[in-house]
Amino acid sequence: MQMLVNIDVPDLEAAIAFYRDALGLRLGRRLGDDGAEMLGGSAPLYLLEKEAGSVTAGDDTRSYRRHWTPVHLDMVVEDVEKSVEQAVAAGAKLESPTRVNDWGAIAGLADPFGHGFCLLAFRGRGYDEISD
Repeated sequence: MQMLVNIDVPDLEAAIAFYRDALGLRLGRRLGDDGAEMLGGSAPLYLLEKEAGSVTAGDDTRSYRRHWTPVHLDMVVEDVEKSVEQAVAAGAKLESPTRVNDWGAIAGLADPFGHGFCLLAFRGRGYDEISD
């Protein structure tokens, strides 16, 4: 099975710039007027321009204010602090400062479009440090 990551955004050009500048992704290709494929991670990231207030699957409407969802993205990086600085400089909001755990370090952020994500760096054996 192949996994694809899709993120709805209200402004495609601003989203391309953010994910390029914040995370170092590069534009792979345009998908018509309202989509873009960003490459450089372990899975392609698809940015899909969708108007705020438009209908989603079900009865909800899209909102780009900060929202919480149980599904989120974790981006594995070499240096959490350096990556946080880069993301914040590109427009991310730092929501939870870097915490160091037995398995590594993690910081919580939100992109300019209301989506939360974490930057993390594994240390030692990574999650194996805490697995049974």
